[in-house]
Formats: sequence, structure tokens, C-alpha cells
Amino acid sequence: MTEDNQRRVVSVIVVNEASVLSRITDLFSGRGYNITSLTVAPIPESKYSRLTIVTAGSVRVIEQITKQLHKLIPVLRVYEHEDMVEKEMAMIKLPISENLSDINALCEAYNGKIVNAGENTIIAMVTDEPKRIDNFLNAIKRYNPKEIVRSGAVALER
Repeated sequence: MTEDNQRRVVSVIVVNEASVLSRITDLFSGRGYNITSLTVAPIPESKYSRLTIVTAGSVRVIEQITKQLHKLIPVLRVYEHEDMVEKEMAMIKLPISENLSDINALCEAYNGKIVNAGENTIIAMVTDEPKRIDNFLNAIKRYNPKEIVRSGAVALER
């Protein structure tokens, strides 16, 4: 990525009502901006939700997106993260015939563990920074994963 087209994390606090997500994603797609990751969850004990959007763009592009988001009625707050804690989660289904102690040790190095074991498969879960999840997924390939599911990013300013 060039300096003008860097990875950006934007949080949006919205009223939790129908069609809000559609309106926000329409804003991005209508201007030709790609959303790399999108995570939405209600804020506990409130009528609001937090959207964490990962995209790429220049400072000017992100400023434009932020201004457009502020114009949407159900949006209460929009901010781009500067100093943040950002995490993602991945779940991996692996054959039970693989070396479980090695898999568990690898998971522990990435804030994870084996979370389920069945007759033929195990499921491991890790939670870490997005770049470290990339590294984990590369390392786990040697254990012949059957399926991988990865969440979107979640982030909070410090």
C-alpha cells in the first residue's frame, strides 16, 4: 500500500435500527471505496451499535467518508482510530489426527487454545492483532486445516 492508500480503521456509533448498515455500506460502495472488514455489534445496555470498518485510503478520502457518515441521520459519532487496541479472532477446524500438543502450543502463542474436540476434528481459536492472525494462519497450514473462519476487526481507542 502506498502512503496515500493506507489501511484505516473507522468506528461509527449508530442508533440500532433497520437499514442503518445498508445505508452505511451504500455510502462506501457508491463512492467506490472497498470495505476490507466490517464488524457490527450492539453496545450493551443501550439502543446503539458500534460498527468497526477497515478500509484503505488517503487522509483526504477518510475525511470525506467521515463527513458523509456524519450526514446520515442515525449516526451519532464517527472517528478514525489513531491510538487503539485492535483485535481479530479466527477459528480453525483441523483433523484430530494432527499433533494436538503442537497445535495447542501454537495457538497459545497467539492468545488462543483448542476450544472443541469431536470424533474426527478439533476446533482451535485465536484472538490477536490482525497482522499476527495472518502469521498464525500461515503457520497453521502445516497441520492441514479443513476450514478457517476469521472475524472482522474490533477496535477501541486507548
